[in-house]
Amino acid sequence: MWFNVNWKKLAILLTPTFLRSELMIAWLELLMEGINDIHYQWLQFRKSNIYILAHNSQVCYLRASLNDRFDNEQRRIQIIDGNKYQRKYIYTDEEQKPKFLGIIYIHGDEDYSDTGVDFIVQVPNDIIFNINEMKGLIDFYKLAAKRYKIVIL
Repeated sequence: MWFNVNWKKLAILLTPTFLRSELMIAWLELLMEGINDIHYQWLQFRKSNIYILAHNSQVCYLRASLNDRFDNEQRRIQIIDGNKYQRKYIYTDEEQKPKFLGIIYIHGDEDYSDTGVDFIVQVPNDIIFNINEMKGLIDFYKLAAKRYKIVIL
């Protein structure tokens, strides 16, 4: 490929043959060390950009990027749909309705279909991670209008 350059070899090949002594070659290799470092950093930057471009907000790619970053060995991080519970309302005295409600489970605001989260990221509790780093990675890939919740199982 055009970006794979051996800078030390190039410097030696561009030197006239009558100047290619062992001392000159050692000096040229020393001069090329800085360029090699910059070239290596550029290759790593290119590789990370290609990885970012290969992933998007689709569930399979978001799950893959989370597992690549936080659980590369066992890949146990899952993404599931958010809870879509319907709200149950209590009648007021003026409505003259019975007040027996039966068994009602109380859920958080994020569990209801009208104001809830769109997806839930399930993380096993034995994975050691920084919650802010995970939120940053999810925010980077998710769509702008989507809401999420991280649940540690």
